[in-house]
Amino acid sequence: MTAATEILPSEVLPSDKGPKDRSGSSRTCIVTRESGSPDELIRFVAGPDGRVVPDLKRQLPGRGCWVKAERPFVEKAMARKLFARALRTEVKAEAALADEVDRLLAEQLAGMMNMARKAGQFVSGATKTEQAVRGLAALGVFHAIDAAADGVRKIDKARKAMSFVADDETEIPAFRPFAAAEMEGLLGSNAFIHAAALAGQAGEGVVKRAIMLEKYRGSVPVRAEGGADKPQQ
Repeated sequence: MTAATEILPSEVLPSDKGPKDRSGSSRTCIVTRESGSPDELIRFVAGPDGRVVPDLKRQLPGRGCWVKAERPFVEKAMARKLFARALRTEVKAEAALADEVDRLLAEQLAGMMNMARKAGQFVSGATKTEQAVRGLAALGVFHAIDAAADGVRKIDKARKAMSFVADDETEIPAFRPFAAAEMEGLLGSNAFIHAAALAGQAGEGVVKRAIMLEKYRGSVPVRAEGGADKPQQ
C-alpha cells in the first residue's frame, strides 16, 4: 500500500448499519478504501463474545464492515487493528481469523456443490465430466488437487478443443480447490476426483463460489494444456 492510501488513526473507516444497508459507502473495503460488489468483498461483524465474525451470507445483524475477499487484505485488517475502528466497538480478531474465512468459503462451495448435484447441475466422474465439456454443457470443471495427471490432461484436451467452437473462444474454467481427503470430510459420499458444474442457477452458484475461494487463496487458475487440435469445419 502506498503512503497516499495509508489510513491515519483519526480517520473514520467505512461500515454499514446492518445487513440491509445498501448505501454506496457500505461496501467499501476498510483496507484499500475501494468500493466493490458483495461478490468481491467479505462482510464482518462483532460477535456477542467480542470476536470478529465473518458474515459470508451477509445476514448477521448489527454494524458490519467489509474487506476485499483476498487473504492478504484480511491479514492486513487484523495486523492494523482496523476491525475495531470500523465496527466502532472493542472487538478482537483472533489469530486464526484468516483461516476461518478460508474454511467457511470452502464449506460454502461444498454446500453449493451438493445443492447443484440434487438439482442435476453437478456431475462427477471422468467420463461424465468430459462429456459435459464436449457437449458445451459444463460451466466449470473441478479436479481434486491430487488427481492423476492423465485424467486431468484428458479433460484439459477437451476444454482446449471446445474453446475453438465456443462463441467467444474462451476455455471452460477449471478449479482444483480440494485434495481428495479434504473432500471426503466436506462432501462425504459425494467426494470426487473429476466433476463438472452444469448450466443452471445452482451450477452458476458453484462456479461463482469457486472463483471467490480461488481469489481468496490467490490460486493460479488452471489452464488447459496444449495438444488439442482445432475441430474440422
